[in-house]
Amino acid sequence: MNAPSAASTIPRRRPRTLALELVDALAERIRDGRLATGDKLPTEAAVMAEFGVSRTVVREAISKLQAAGLVETRHGVGTFVLGLGDAGEGPGFRIAPEQMATLNDVIAVLELRIGVETEAAGLAAQRRTVQNLGVMRAALDEMAAAVEGGHDAVQADFQFHREVTRATQNSHFAELMDALGLQVIPRVRLEPGQAPTPERQAYLRRVQAEHESIYDALVAQDADAARAAMRTHLANSRERRRKAAAAG
Repeated sequence: MNAPSAASTIPRRRPRTLALELVDALAERIRDGRLATGDKLPTEAAVMAEFGVSRTVVREAISKLQAAGLVETRHGVGTFVLGLGDAGEGPGFRIAPEQMATLNDVIAVLELRIGVETEAAGLAAQRRTVQNLGVMRAALDEMAAAVEGGHDAVQADFQFHREVTRATQNSHFAELMDALGLQVIPRVRLEPGQAPTPERQAYLRRVQAEHESIYDALVAQDADAARAAMRTHLANSRERRRKAAAAG
């Protein structure tokens, strides 16, 4: 990426618009070829310095680029350009943020995920590579460290689920997960920035244990166990949301 310039600096506007402006700026570089398919995006620190924005803004922008199918993040490696796809657009299917605004919206997406990711887990158990398992293991380790540190590693959570779809060796599964984007993790929409209470930490540990069960089945190449573990994990999340909706 070129050195910072006045033309590339994002004007100071309302904070909620900064991520969208950064998305536009990076997407323009992808469209005009300055960032070609396969190129690695600059580091968060480099983007922060060039555009004069916070780390939070950079991460939100990258999440939106992922949801549009323009980039993919490989855990521990970096974020890479996927290109523009057909007719210069991202995937035709997408769920906009406003479609994830309520508990019922989140439950509906979880129902979709149960259908898609349960079968993806079964295929992944049969087809996963050592490299796929390595990415999943790194994501799980990052989540475990976050939980014990009182944090909530949503990005690592999404990376784990995305790598399961990649491990199917069927690009359509991964493309659908990319279209859903980071917001597919319910905590992103419903529990942003919750305090690390003992109850929440216990909840996140249960989620982590569910992830580990999925991983163990994939390591063992047990397709039936992988499907069962993924279905249990997502169904548990759906039931938690249903109970919250009923209580509300």
